[in-house]
Amino acid sequence: MLERAFGAGSDRFGFRLTEYSIQSNHLHLLVEAKDRNALARGMQGLSVRVAKALNKLWQRRGKVFADRYHGRILRSPREVRDVLVYVLRNHVRHGIALLGVDAWSSGRWFDGWREGGETMVALASPLTSPLARARTWLLRVGWRRRGRIAFTEAPAC
Repeated sequence: MLERAFGAGSDRFGFRLTEYSIQSNHLHLLVEAKDRNALARGMQGLSVRVAKALNKLWQRRGKVFADRYHGRILRSPREVRDVLVYVLRNHVRHGIALLGVDAWSSGRWFDGWREGGETMVALASPLTSPLARARTWLLRVGWRRRGRIAFTEAPAC
Protein backbone atom coordinates (compact mmCIF):
# COMPACT_ATOMS: atom_id res chain seq x y z
CA MET A 1 0.00 0.00 0.00
CA LEU A 2 2.79 2.45 0.87
CA GLU A 3 4.75 1.39 -2.20
CA ARG A 4 1.79 2.43 -4.34
CA ALA A 5 1.80 5.83 -2.63
CA PHE A 6 5.56 6.12 -3.12
CA GLY A 7 5.21 5.22 -6.80
CA ALA A 8 2.47 7.79 -7.41
CA GLY A 9 4.56 10.58 -5.84
CA SER A 10 8.07 9.49 -6.77
CA ASP A 11 8.68 11.65 -9.84
CA ARG A 12 6.69 14.88 -9.96
CA PHE A 13 7.41 18.60 -10.31
CA GLY A 14 11.21 18.18 -10.32
CA PHE A 15 11.06 15.94 -7.24
CA ARG A 16 12.27 12.32 -7.27
CA LEU A 17 12.07 9.72 -4.51
CA THR A 18 15.10 7.49 -5.04
CA GLU A 19 15.36 5.37 -1.85
CA TYR A 20 13.31 4.81 1.31
CA SER A 21 13.13 2.93 4.59
CA ILE A 22 9.94 2.44 6.59
CA GLN A 23 10.43 2.52 10.37
CA SER A 24 7.84 1.87 13.08
CA ASN A 25 7.12 5.57 13.61
CA HIS A 26 8.83 7.46 10.78
CA LEU A 27 10.19 7.22 7.25
CA HIS A 28 13.67 7.77 5.88
CA LEU A 29 13.59 9.12 2.33
CA LEU A 30 16.38 9.95 -0.06
CA VAL A 31 15.13 12.39 -2.66
CA GLU A 32 16.39 14.66 -5.41
CA ALA A 33 14.78 18.02 -6.10
CA LYS A 34 15.62 20.70 -8.64
CA ASP A 35 15.03 23.46 -6.08
CA ARG A 36 13.40 24.26 -2.72
CA ASN A 37 9.99 24.69 -4.26
CA ALA A 38 10.19 21.29 -5.97
CA LEU A 39 11.25 19.72 -2.67
CA ALA A 40 8.40 21.33 -0.75
CA ARG A 41 5.76 20.42 -3.36
CA GLY A 42 7.10 16.90 -3.77
CA MET A 43 7.24 16.23 -0.05
CA GLN A 44 3.77 17.68 0.46
CA GLY A 45 2.30 15.49 -2.27
CA LEU A 46 4.11 12.40 -1.06
CA SER A 47 3.05 13.06 2.55
CA VAL A 48 -0.60 13.32 1.52
CA ARG A 49 -0.41 10.07 -0.45
CA VAL A 50 1.31 8.22 2.42
CA ALA A 51 -1.15 9.61 5.01
CA LYS A 52 -4.13 8.53 2.91
CA ALA A 53 -2.66 5.05 2.45
CA LEU A 54 -1.96 4.66 6.18
CA ASN A 55 -5.38 5.99 7.19
CA LYS A 56 -7.00 3.51 4.82
CA LEU A 57 -4.89 0.67 6.24
CA TRP A 58 -5.68 1.69 9.82
CA GLN A 59 -9.34 2.36 8.98
CA ARG A 60 -9.23 5.83 10.45
CA ARG A 61 -9.13 9.49 9.51
CA GLY A 62 -7.03 12.41 10.55
CA LYS A 63 -3.50 13.65 10.76
CA VAL A 64 -0.74 11.07 10.38
CA PHE A 65 2.48 13.08 10.56
CA ALA A 66 3.19 15.15 13.68
CA ASP A 67 6.12 17.01 12.11
CA ARG A 68 7.13 18.15 8.72
CA TYR A 69 10.19 16.69 7.05
CA HIS A 70 13.76 17.40 8.03
CA GLY A 71 15.98 17.88 5.00
CA ARG A 72 19.71 17.95 4.47
CA ILE A 73 21.60 18.76 1.27
CA LEU A 74 24.23 16.16 0.41
CA ARG A 75 27.31 17.59 -1.26
CA SER A 76 29.92 14.84 -1.60
CA PRO A 77 30.16 11.19 -2.66
CA ARG A 78 31.01 10.22 0.93
CA GLU A 79 27.92 11.98 2.31
CA VAL A 80 25.65 10.32 -0.25
CA ARG A 81 27.13 6.88 0.44
CA ASP A 82 26.81 7.36 4.20
CA VAL A 83 23.15 8.35 3.80
CA LEU A 84 22.49 5.36 1.53
CA VAL A 85 23.89 3.09 4.26
CA TYR A 86 21.82 4.93 6.86
CA VAL A 87 18.59 4.56 4.90
CA LEU A 88 19.02 1.04 3.52
CA ARG A 89 20.66 -0.50 6.60
CA ASN A 90 18.69 1.46 9.25
CA HIS A 91 17.19 -1.69 10.74
CA VAL A 92 20.65 -2.45 12.20
CA ARG A 93 20.50 0.79 14.21
CA HIS A 94 17.19 -0.39 15.66
CA GLY A 95 18.62 -3.72 16.79
CA ILE A 96 17.21 -5.91 14.04
CA ALA A 97 19.80 -8.52 13.16
CA LEU A 98 19.18 -9.08 9.48
CA LEU A 99 21.88 -10.00 7.03
CA GLY A 100 20.51 -8.95 3.69
CA VAL A 101 17.86 -6.63 2.35
CA ASP A 102 15.34 -5.06 4.71
CA ALA A 103 11.89 -5.86 3.33
CA TRP A 104 10.67 -2.48 4.63
CA SER A 105 13.12 -0.55 2.49
CA SER A 106 13.84 0.06 -1.16
CA GLY A 107 16.88 -2.20 -0.83
CA ARG A 108 15.33 -4.87 -3.03
CA TRP A 109 15.63 -2.52 -6.02
CA PHE A 110 19.00 -1.04 -5.06
CA ASP A 111 21.75 -1.94 -7.52
CA GLY A 112 24.69 -0.89 -5.35
CA TRP A 113 24.96 -3.90 -3.01
CA ARG A 114 28.38 -5.48 -2.77
CA GLU A 115 26.76 -8.91 -2.48
CA GLY A 116 24.59 -9.86 -5.41
CA GLY A 117 24.44 -6.58 -7.26
CA GLU A 118 21.99 -6.48 -10.14
CA THR A 119 21.19 -10.19 -9.75
CA MET A 120 19.58 -9.50 -6.39
CA VAL A 121 17.44 -6.73 -7.82
CA ALA A 122 16.05 -9.10 -10.43
CA LEU A 123 15.36 -11.87 -7.88
CA ALA A 124 14.23 -9.85 -4.87
CA SER A 125 10.85 -8.62 -5.97
CA PRO A 126 8.43 -9.30 -8.77
CA LEU A 127 6.95 -5.84 -8.16
CA THR A 128 7.88 -2.89 -10.29
CA SER A 129 10.00 -0.40 -8.42
CA PRO A 130 8.04 2.58 -7.06
CA LEU A 131 11.18 4.69 -7.19
CA ALA A 132 12.38 7.31 -9.62
CA ARG A 133 15.79 6.84 -11.22
CA ALA A 134 18.41 9.18 -9.83
CA ARG A 135 19.52 11.93 -12.22
CA THR A 136 22.23 13.71 -10.26
CA TRP A 137 25.83 12.61 -10.68
CA LEU A 138 26.27 12.16 -6.92
CA LEU A 139 23.39 9.71 -6.60
CA ARG A 140 23.91 7.85 -9.89
CA VAL A 141 27.69 7.56 -10.04
CA GLY A 142 29.58 9.66 -7.50
CA TRP A 143 28.86 7.68 -4.33
CA ARG A 144 30.03 4.46 -6.04
CA ARG A 145 33.59 5.80 -6.01
CA ARG A 146 33.51 5.11 -2.26
CA GLY A 147 32.59 1.43 -2.86
CA ARG A 148 29.44 -0.64 -3.02
CA ILE A 149 27.45 -1.21 0.18
CA ALA A 150 27.85 -4.50 2.08
CA PHE A 151 25.17 -6.34 4.06
CA THR A 152 27.53 -6.23 7.04
CA GLU A 153 27.65 -2.43 7.17
CA ALA A 154 25.91 -0.52 9.92
CA PRO A 155 24.95 3.14 9.76
CA ALA A 156 26.97 5.63 11.75
CA CYS A 157 25.09 7.12 14.67
